[in-house]
Amino acid sequence: MKEQRKRLTNENKILIMLAFYSISIGLWGNFRQLWLQNNHFNASEISKILSIGTLLCVLGILVITKKLTPDKLKSFLLLAIVIKTLNLFLLFQINGNEVTNLIRFSVMFDVIIEEMIVLCIYPFICTIKKDNTLYSKRKLVEYLFKDLGILIGGMLIGKLICGTYIDYNTCLSISIIFLIIAFVVLLNIKLNKGHTKIDNKDEANILSYVKKHKLIRIYLLYIAFGNIAMNTGLGLKMLMLTNMFGFSDSGATNYLLIIGLIADVIGILALKFFTPKDDYFTVFIKFGLRMIAYLIAFLTDNLIICLLAITWSILISTAYENRIDGQYINTLPESYQLMFNNVLHIVKYVSTAIGMFFAGVTYQYGVRYMLGLSVFFMLFQITFQNTLIYMLHHPKEED
Repeated sequence: MKEQRKRLTNENKILIMLAFYSISIGLWGNFRQLWLQNNHFNASEISKILSIGTLLCVLGILVITKKLTPDKLKSFLLLAIVIKTLNLFLLFQINGNEVTNLIRFSVMFDVIIEEMIVLCIYPFICTIKKDNTLYSKRKLVEYLFKDLGILIGGMLIGKLICGTYIDYNTCLSISIIFLIIAFVVLLNIKLNKGHTKIDNKDEANILSYVKKHKLIRIYLLYIAFGNIAMNTGLGLKMLMLTNMFGFSDSGATNYLLIIGLIADVIGILALKFFTPKDDYFTVFIKFGLRMIAYLIAFLTDNLIICLLAITWSILISTAYENRIDGQYINTLPESYQLMFNNVLHIVKYVSTAIGMFFAGVTYQYGVRYMLGLSVFFMLFQITFQNTLIYMLHHPKEED
């Protein structure tokens, strides 16, 4: 019983650490595109910086895969947060100095280290406990407190507080403070050695495992096309809202905040009360309605309809993670979790980079074409998700 209470305490501490980290990400990530624009980068350059940084995450994964084992996850997370903090402090110092190459490199590096931290969170949780509900809790904490970071930024941006004007760079400095708090919380998580000892003998064979199990291969294809679709449509949403829809920076922040918070509530209610028994209907609610909304927006070329389509896309984004992702990820044995998480994130990073690239290309033609191209990729996303449902409910022995 004592060990169980310890485990629950450590789960909560990890989620608290993730909460502070997510506030930092929400505060900085919300204004990062505008911060770059304020440093004389245009939309095409910004999309290239973010897509290249995301693509380079693959190299980061390949490096840590060779060295990182479950018992070293905490140490790696601590080191990564320190490095991210120092890099953000560098960006804070060079803001407005027109050192474009240094800014470009530093933002790319920030994207890489940010994703490396996210990559290790769930495997770190899995060293203590693994289940579908905890997977959804982790996602909801990430979403909710990222939105809280956006709230803090929306409340502060453009204000004069104690003689200090709150601009994008000030929000960057505040995000550093929350990052330091996350470090302190993580530092105080004490794990028994028994919690982190995982048999790694099968980890080197993860590619063989993926090759052998068709469900996992289809899941990776679903993730790839889903990320391309999402980032093609919404990868440059702050630039899109401010430059195409005429929002102010605070107006765009408040819009994303309100919609994001409602989405978090929808995600929580869906998890507890409104998850359909029919997985196909769940897919229709989460992806089918989004695709229909995007298609109508493309055909009508009406900014109000486009905004409504984007709003629905964000509103439904956090719902049904346990049914859409968790039940497939948790089919893997625990010994494969860390290595599969690496493979999964490689697929996510490459597909996100592709989506960001398409967002940069279609941005110059207007929001209609960003959403229209997203529809094309959503067709594949929905097809693969429905295939997964069929395979999950009609299992057969695989060679």
